[in-house]
Parts: sequence; C-alpha cells; structure tokens
Amino acid sequence: MVRCGNAVMPWAQAREEARRLGARSGCSGGRAVALGDALGAVLAHELTALVGVPPYDAAAMDGYAVAGPGPEWSVAGRILAGAADAVGRLSPGQAVEIATGAQVPEGADAVLPYEHATTCAGDGSGAGSRVRGEIAAGKHVRRAGEDTLVGDTVVPSGTTVTPALIGLAASLGHDTLLVCRPRVTVLVTGDEIAASGRPGRGQVRDAIGPMLPGIVSSVGAEPAGEPRFLPDALESMAAALRAARGEGTDVVVVCGASSKGPADHLRAALAEVGATIVVDGVACRPGHPQLLASLGGTGAPGDLGEAGTVVVGLPGNPNAALAAATTLLLPALRAMAGAPDTDGVLPPSMRVKGAVEPHAHDTRLVAVRVSGGQAEPVGYDRPGSLRGAALADAYAVIPPGWSGPYAGLLWLPR
Repeated sequence: MVRCGNAVMPWAQAREEARRLGARSGCSGGRAVALGDALGAVLAHELTALVGVPPYDAAAMDGYAVAGPGPEWSVAGRILAGAADAVGRLSPGQAVEIATGAQVPEGADAVLPYEHATTCAGDGSGAGSRVRGEIAAGKHVRRAGEDTLVGDTVVPSGTTVTPALIGLAASLGHDTLLVCRPRVTVLVTGDEIAASGRPGRGQVRDAIGPMLPGIVSSVGAEPAGEPRFLPDALESMAAALRAARGEGTDVVVVCGASSKGPADHLRAALAEVGATIVVDGVACRPGHPQLLASLGGTGAPGDLGEAGTVVVGLPGNPNAALAAATTLLLPALRAMAGAPDTDGVLPPSMRVKGAVEPHAHDTRLVAVRVSGGQAEPVGYDRPGSLRGAALADAYAVIPPGWSGPYAGLLWLPR
C-alpha cells in the first residue's frame, strides 16, 4: 500500500513491529521500588520468600492450645496475637487460652475452639481454670512454613504486579520489589498549544499531554517527569531527543510532528540524531500518521542488536493520538518490560451492534461500549475528539473489507 509516495504499514503488522522493538530494547535493568510504587510494573526477578508463611506455629481459631490427648486440661494462662513467648512449653494435660494468629507454645498438639470447649472458671485471667473437650491432634494449628518455606520461589519473573502480589510480597518480608518499569519522556509539540487554562485566540488546549501519563502508567511504565513543551522547530526537537537519550529514557513519545506538514520536524530530527525509522505511517483510522523509531542499533528487521531508546510519534489530534498509543506505544512498553501481551486484540467474537462501515484500505478503530455481550459504537469518533473514547470501553477493530457482525476488541487503558 502506498500513500503520498511512502509505504504505510498494515495495522496488525505495526503492532508486531512495536512489540519486537520493545522486546529488543528492554527496560534499563531491574530496579528496586517500594511496594506501594510497584503496582502495574513487571517483576524483573522471581519473588522468593524471606520468611515462611506462617512464620511460626499459629492458632487458626480462638480457643485453647492443648497439650496431650485430654479430654481435660488445666489452663496455664492466655496468649494474644503478637505476644511472643508469653507462655513456656506446655506439658501434657496443660492448656493455654489463645487468640487466632497467636503463636502456639511448644508442646501444644491442637487448638480446641471455644465452641467445642466446656470450662470451669478460674481467677479471671485464665489461670486456675480447667477446660474439657474433644479434639484431634494437629487440628486448628497452622504449622510454620506449611504454606511457604523460607527461600521458596513463589512468583516467576515477568509477572505483572497486582494488589494481591504486593500483599503477598509484604507477607514474605519484602519492603521493595525488583521491577522492570520503562521510563517514558513525553514531548508535546506545537506553537498553537496552550498547556493550561482556556486557550487564547488561535490556540488549542493540550489534551494529549495530560492523557499520556495515565496511558503510560496503565501498563506499569513510569512517566519521566511532566510533559515537555516544544516549539515547532527542528533544532528544539533534535535537542530534546538527544537530551532524553542522555537521561536514560527508555521511550520518548512525541505528540504532534509525526505528519508531513511544514511544521512537522520529527523525521528530520530523527535523521539528525542518527535514528532508524521502523514504522513510518500505519494503515489505521484514526491515527495513520504515526511513527516508530530506534535511537540505538538499527531497529531494522533481522538486526538482533539492542535497539536502545525507542521513539513513538503520535498524531497531534487527541483521538488519533490515543489510537496510535494503543497501536505502537502500549505493545512496545509491555514487551520492553517482558510482560505478556494482555493489551492484545481479542478474537473477533464480539457482535458489533448497528451499521459500521469499513475503510477501503485501513483498519478502523471504532470506540464502543460493551454491554450484554455486544459492542455498541458510541459515536463522536473524529480524530480531534476524545468524547467517544471517554465514553467507551474498547476499540472495535474493523479491518478493510469487514462484513460483520463480529469484530475483535482492543481494550482502552484504564
């Protein structure tokens, strides 16, 4: 396919190229981050247990830790959770009142729950009383390490960090996690862009810069500071690319300047800094003027060397930029971190409600709301408007020649 004398890449192939380049680039090794900052990132190393689970013999019920077969025991005291070594070793015929989670004293064979126990009152502290009941040896005691032993590998590398994984890491004694978290620099170009407030005459308010940190964070990557605003000048663009590479940025996202108008300097700037363009235009609506390049290695098919910093060029229209981000940026970031392609397109098994016209040559990304097993277009899907995407759950992927009614879905970042 040719447009304006330059080959554009089919949409599915462009996503594959983004994944390939991201995988070759990799993120800048693993780095330790606090548990609270690791959500959505990808484990760079397997997670092992620094402590056992449970770390000690623990009561699984409120009741009495008993030593010997019973059926009657004298109560020697009380142990609450957190009170280590409150009672010494129990001898057969002895018991201690115990709370769930408290450390079971040595010599105890089981925990007799309150509801199965009959007691005779003592001095109010538990001492001097007696307890009767029937309980099998080992019942209601969680032995040290029975779930996880110290040193066990519990989660493999390449796993995306979820809230449950963070909780697990904490229970295993970790305060930090070693993760792959690509750093992303955002460059917003355009003399007409207003960064805040109401735009003045001849200006438009920037919508892409505020949108991108959330897109980046949705796959566990890290925005490298606030978006930087550049004038429409070749020198500024080339200088910003050099600076980003020197700062150890993994991905540079350039908003605007990816088309071929007189103010679009991204290609010339890439040539100036010695970059290699891998994808130059994608057969996609909205979002066809998008670009993927490598600032290190060649990035060319068959070149297996490291690709270095990746550059993703997004169109200047907000909805087109979002479509391009789902096409090139998100697959590259996931592959860079070593994560599975969970943002991939679902099989074409969702019925699209209503009439949707395919494009003659390009893949259409149609904003849809998913309900009742159907995908319903929400409208408002012009390249310059995010109104439809803000109301949508996903893009329905409509390839050229599509005859419906089923389509694949590409879920929008959350």
